[in-house]
Amino acid sequence: MAMELSAGDTAWVLASTALVLLMTPGLALFYGGMTRAKSTLNMMMMSFASIAIVSVLWVLYGFSLAFGNSGSAFYGAFDLSGLGSAVGQLTNNGGIYGIPLLAFAGFQLMFAVITPALISGAIADRARFATWCVFVGLWVTIVYFPVAHWVFDFGDKDAAGNITGAGWLAARGVLDFAGGTAVHINAGAAGLALALVLGRRAGFKKNPMRPHSLPLVLLGAGLLWFGWFGFNAGSALGANDTAALALMNTQVATAAAMGGWLLVEKIRDGHPTSLGAASGAVAGLVAITPACAFVAPWAAVVLGVLAGIVCSLAVGLKYKLNYDDSLDVVGVHLVGGIVGCLFIGFFSTTAVNSFGANGIFYGGGAELLGKQALAVIAVISYSFIVTYLLGLLLEKTMGFRVERDAELEGIDLAEHAETAYELEGVSGGGFGGSPALTKTKTSVRSDEEVSA
Repeated sequence: MAMELSAGDTAWVLASTALVLLMTPGLALFYGGMTRAKSTLNMMMMSFASIAIVSVLWVLYGFSLAFGNSGSAFYGAFDLSGLGSAVGQLTNNGGIYGIPLLAFAGFQLMFAVITPALISGAIADRARFATWCVFVGLWVTIVYFPVAHWVFDFGDKDAAGNITGAGWLAARGVLDFAGGTAVHINAGAAGLALALVLGRRAGFKKNPMRPHSLPLVLLGAGLLWFGWFGFNAGSALGANDTAALALMNTQVATAAAMGGWLLVEKIRDGHPTSLGAASGAVAGLVAITPACAFVAPWAAVVLGVLAGIVCSLAVGLKYKLNYDDSLDVVGVHLVGGIVGCLFIGFFSTTAVNSFGANGIFYGGGAELLGKQALAVIAVISYSFIVTYLLGLLLEKTMGFRVERDAELEGIDLAEHAETAYELEGVSGGGFGGSPALTKTKTSVRSDEEVSA
């Protein structure tokens, strides 16, 4: 019997697509709040630029390069038809799904959009916006699209049941349900490479570089958490048991990771922080992403606690190793992605998902763990090396880092001629000459006046 379009599954994938799109503005708020006030707009613009650039490239050739059947296990077909041939077709990715191919393409587009946006946090406060835009276009073309093919493309299944064109990691049986390797490890390794190319910020380890707006950070984290249900549960490509499992695991792992991070802060520093709560939640979301459809909910709690503890300790490595990962992309996304991918090798079980495999603790031996480790090493190596070379090329040609004076004055003014917070009215009587403001200003006396 031929597969027919499912209205329910299609509705869920379309809704999930919108949820995942919301994650990038959520990331902009999360990152924007973590920077200093003078860099807020530039940080947020880097995320919005990713939406614009990647969306256009995805239609032109990105989807075909990631999911087209070129016969290669390392890259898809380079097709400039603009997805026109996708109209009226059902999704074929290792099997036929009852959703339109355009719905699948739109859903995968949102993954492609947020991945380079994640990288931006590693180079906050010091990157030229024009160079960043060029970087995004080149990086998704030579790094993200091929890696997405490796991990997410399960090949085309013909009428006889034969599958061709699968990515090499997918064909080997690597388990990554929603992007622990292709998205988070990929972005984390790239973030480390760019941080090394651009160098440390002026005043790194000397001047305080605290988040300027923790409410923005918490709001951004909340939107990320909300959108992540589409990210993970939507990857089931249907409204089914697998989507329900992924949704539940996403919730409990995130909650547990927040607790793990706050516990470390309480023991180490004596007080839990709101920044720690937000960062812990994101670490849990990252770690559960590859594993959400392959482990039982109790194991998702274990993974969450583990991710919260490990990532909270990992973010301090930049001070010991002397690299400036501004907003902890390496400590949260690279490390969290590694933890989640390797965790599958121990706790994955076919009891919750027959399409998965049994890990070490379920009698499967070390074979699955070996496959997961291979994927981790392959993506880190490819992403880091190519990103480092690309970043170096752009730095030597266009110039990637802003001038020192622009960095010190504020990259928002230098790159966008704007500021996130216009405070001129507060100090200059811009609120209609408020008597309260005038009185406060004139009542301040110098130390000499007080001593006299």
